[in-house]
Amino acid sequence: MQEFSHQPEKIRALIESSLDLTRQNLTYTFSSADPANGGMDCSGFVYYLLTQAGLKDVPRDSAEQYEWVWKSGSFRAVNSRGLDGFETAVLEPGDLLFWTNTYGTDRDPPVTHTMLYLGREKSTGDRVMVGSSDGRSYHGLQRWGVSVFDFKAQPARTGASANPGARFIGYGPVPGL
Repeated sequence: MQEFSHQPEKIRALIESSLDLTRQNLTYTFSSADPANGGMDCSGFVYYLLTQAGLKDVPRDSAEQYEWVWKSGSFRAVNSRGLDGFETAVLEPGDLLFWTNTYGTDRDPPVTHTMLYLGREKSTGDRVMVGSSDGRSYHGLQRWGVSVFDFKAQPARTGASANPGARFIGYGPVPGL
């Protein structure tokens, strides 16, 4: 990543740990936060990553993780449909990313997906993120499970998991990191 070497040691360690998880061939497994189960869901990935980094009181699901970041006072809302405007100007590697309505829910707010921002790739300049997903893409190829993905405002999905109402709503640094 372009910005990697300029990050604090704790952020570099978090990113390295997240990339180590991508090398374990883990599937997307709903309700799992443990790689020993063979896979994890999106918030389980974030939960596992942050607790392994020594953080305490990390919430387990994406809605609670969103609330955790919001209550820390560091959440930055994104209302535009694109990701290259002023709203993402201070997005940094290691920030948590949040989406609503990636699947139907009666939560309020309907935050249903989270990932970790990695930064811009050195070779392409494209923004990328890491986490667990059931069909996002990387360089145009769909992937399932724990992986690196293109950072897009709306998930590029097809089939049963597609939801045209899904939307990126914002980001923020990990509280306490």
